[in-house]
Amino acid sequence: MKREQVFEFFRRLAEANPSPTTELESGNPFQLLVAVVLSAQATDASVNIACRPLFERIRTPRQMVDFGEDDLRDAIKTIGLFNTKAKNVIALSRALIDRFGGEVPRTREELQSLPGVGRKTANVILGNAYGINEGVTVDTHVGRLSRRLDFTREDDPVKVERDLMALIPREDWALISHLLIFHGRQVCVARRPRCEACVLSDICPSAFKVP
Repeated sequence: MKREQVFEFFRRLAEANPSPTTELESGNPFQLLVAVVLSAQATDASVNIACRPLFERIRTPRQMVDFGEDDLRDAIKTIGLFNTKAKNVIALSRALIDRFGGEVPRTREELQSLPGVGRKTANVILGNAYGINEGVTVDTHVGRLSRRLDFTREDDPVKVERDLMALIPREDWALISHLLIFHGRQVCVARRPRCEACVLSDICPSAFKVP
């Protein structure tokens, strides 16, 4: 697909959603990192519900370590895989204290060295906490819509990200993820895409043909 065609897709998505951002609630980079780690295989809404009272008292890695794994486990028990996630959050908090002076690092390599942090999480933190476009965040929505819109034919998230990075200007990488995620949740849903309400329906290669 040509860049001019891709630009038209995102121009329309941006008009429909002019101020896209992550739905995860946080007050600083550390809280965002915790929220993203907790959001794996969980909804943003469920993470926000659990994290609102937690983040009222926990703003730093030191406070999280002092809070402790048992209390954290109890605070996030409504979120899937809460046992493993509690271990990872405490471990990454200790790592931030020991290796980064309590600050969330600003490189993907350093972020991925933290427990429970992979490429997708690192991209979210860099793009949303620091405005650094190091890559494109590819979750299930971004991957699914990228295939439906014919931006890629790949299934592997890293390969999907590679194809998107080749099509989209670097300064728009974080924005693109937000636009696709929002559209995937609100309009181009997995099982019953709402093509009749879609701003892309007249140019989408999958419009009215998705099973």
